[in-house]
Amino acid sequence: MRKSKLMVPAGLVVVVAAALIATVGTAGTNKGHAGYKLFLLPKGTGIPVFTQNGLGAKLAGKELGDTVTYNGPTTVSGAAQVQFIDTAARQGYHAIIILRSDANAVAPALKRAAAKGVKVIAYDGDTAQNARTIFVAPSTNSLIGAYEVKWMGAQTHFKGQIAILSANATSANQNTWIKFMKVELKKPQYKNMKLVKIAYGNDDPTVSAQQAQALLQAYPNLAGIIAPTTVGIQAAAQELQQEGKCGKVQLTGLGLPNDMRKYVKSGCTTKFGLWNEKDLGYLSAYVAHNVVAGKLTGAIGQTFKAGHLGSYKVVVSDGNKPVVVLGPPLVFTPQNIDKFHF
Repeated sequence: MRKSKLMVPAGLVVVVAAALIATVGTAGTNKGHAGYKLFLLPKGTGIPVFTQNGLGAKLAGKELGDTVTYNGPTTVSGAAQVQFIDTAARQGYHAIIILRSDANAVAPALKRAAAKGVKVIAYDGDTAQNARTIFVAPSTNSLIGAYEVKWMGAQTHFKGQIAILSANATSANQNTWIKFMKVELKKPQYKNMKLVKIAYGNDDPTVSAQQAQALLQAYPNLAGIIAPTTVGIQAAAQELQQEGKCGKVQLTGLGLPNDMRKYVKSGCTTKFGLWNEKDLGYLSAYVAHNVVAGKLTGAIGQTFKAGHLGSYKVVVSDGNKPVVVLGPPLVFTPQNIDKFHF
């Protein structure tokens, strides 16, 4: 018995072939392709603020048709991030979005990844500029540093001894913000405020609490603590509450409203700030997508749209370039804390 042949119209063959070519085309060569693999690498997993970054990036990925992987070391360490960079490059990720713990420690690995065609986008804290394409900043460094001193001055009536409880000593974003805090403190209105100590809690809740306790013991007349890290400010608030010093020692810095709500209501702080961390991750993923697609090269003045956040421009910020800035920091007070849930 002769088998019958399936007759396919010639036009349909052309359409099917074209569809197959479009599907098989690689992300690196097809600029219109939506389906990139993006790897978001935070300083460390298990920290709520970085979890929010991951949620935002995954939301952007869903909108763009990209696959976003959120992973990293369980401890904050630049050396620990290196293996994740190498693995992402080996597994064919199109872009790495990194909040590095130590710029010098990760720069060689990022350059190795870039040599393999992986696009590197730094977010929140910049890495070596020759090891990335674009930096996505939550705000300008000068504004972040200045605002934290202003918030502290408003709570201490611009007088007394103050200390800073930072993350780790090699954290470039923390150090840059502290640099601008010192610039702000030189202004005449702060002549009666004195920075007596910079302590480092390594973005570890236990270590941060121990450092906060050490500050209170070493400086019995301490007027306030500035913690430019979400882990540090929460640990300091907990320590102040345990020692019955809420309101006696003022507290400000950068914190998540959900973490800090109970401490605001118990009087441990009346003013602190941050930015929308979910939006920061969301914006970073949009930047990465556009860099991989060849639509953003890092040229100053380039513009793009980032979903519901609207239009953004590549700029020079605080002497660094190219940079995309999310916006000014949010300020949380007893009057508005219940309006924010992240």
